[in-house]
Amino acid sequence: MEDEQIIQLYFDRSETAITETDIKYGKYCNYIAYHILYSNADAEECVNDTYLRVWNAIPPQRPTNFRSFIGSITRNLSINRYKYNNALKRNSNMGIAIDEFFKCVEGYEVDFDNEIVLKECINKFLSTLSKRNRVVFLQRYWYCSSIEEISISMSLSKNNVKVSLNRLRTKLKYFLKKGGVL
Repeated sequence: MEDEQIIQLYFDRSETAITETDIKYGKYCNYIAYHILYSNADAEECVNDTYLRVWNAIPPQRPTNFRSFIGSITRNLSINRYKYNNALKRNSNMGIAIDEFFKCVEGYEVDFDNEIVLKECINKFLSTLSKRNRVVFLQRYWYCSSIEEISISMSLSKNNVKVSLNRLRTKLKYFLKKGGVL
């Protein structure tokens, strides 16, 4: 079923909207949640919570990119669950990826309150990258995939992935400075 048809089911308040969403995007949402939480039970709960959030958001919202819309909700719910589960410990790829990401802005004042400017700057940064680098960056910092998972999926050596990520963080730092975010 096409996204527009699924969205219309939400507008019609048809419960089949959730079923169709699960059929089309269940694996995608579970992938996102699992790579943040590394717990099947927590991932499944976040995916179910995602469907509830989507049900409550549509209507009035009518997302133009349903996949991104549902992926963002899943990711945000998963990050919140991760923070709750790991308030005192940092032991997963999520924690490692966050630490890596924030090392590139270490020592700078970052205006995280202006989320729109930060989002636009990161989107512009991503648009300057090659497809391979964009995928590596997103797999690590959006999907929180491990270095090993990225190396396997991209057919690269682990060292190549590490070097690429280091260079990408350096480029991002420069880009954020240039954009006035740092």
